Amino acid sequence: MVFTNGTTKTPRELAQALRGIGFDAPDHAVMTPASSAVTVLTRRGHHRVLVLGREGLAAPLRDAGLDVVQPSAGKPRADAVLVGWYPDFTMAALEAACHAVWDGAAVYSSSQSMFYATAQGRALGTSRAISAMIRSLTGCRVRVVGKPSLAALRSAAGRLGVRPAELAVVGDDPELEVPMAHRGHALAIAVTSGLGSAGAFDDLAPERRPHLRLRGVDELLSICQYPD
Repeated sequence: MVFTNGTTKTPRELAQALRGIGFDAPDHAVMTPASSAVTVLTRRGHHRVLVLGREGLAAPLRDAGLDVVQPSAGKPRADAVLVGWYPDFTMAALEAACHAVWDGAAVYSSSQSMFYATAQGRALGTSRAISAMIRSLTGCRVRVVGKPSLAALRSAAGRLGVRPAELAVVGDDPELEVPMAHRGHALAIAVTSGLGSAGAFDDLAPERRPHLRLRGVDELLSICQYPD
């Protein structure tokens, strides 16, 4: 299972991109916060969702039968507000989200990371910035549906048909995959080929450090034992 916190594309589009560079990844093997959001929103009985994001966030919700509400000036009726990658964010969208919250909508964020990696370097995490504005104005609680939330881990485990504690979670960000693994009592494996350098995980509390620390995912092949 591949889980990215990005919502610029749908899981299906990301799976196609992976297949295009040689990874045999079926559509159901790729997840984003939109995937776990569907699980959370459905379980909590939300039906109308005000989406602060593009099609990468909205399309999976529509595919799951949820009613997606677009932000606009005024007071849209919604059960929940879901925030993701949204460079088109406007004051009108902020006002619409706040009115939804004042009318009782719950707020969910794809990620609370300050930055995400791009080919040009790090970029500002819009989910965190936008949800911070909504929280500042309304005093609402913001629930995270992407990494490192337990909701994300449980959604991945559910799709794989196992308990969270049976998972091995591999990632390169000290603030995302490793803490998420510990929350679900899963095996935490850190790789230092991406955001996290060799010493990046040393700042974590001893009980929150990775169980395994590797240079790259390829090292897993040399330590895994397969039956004949």
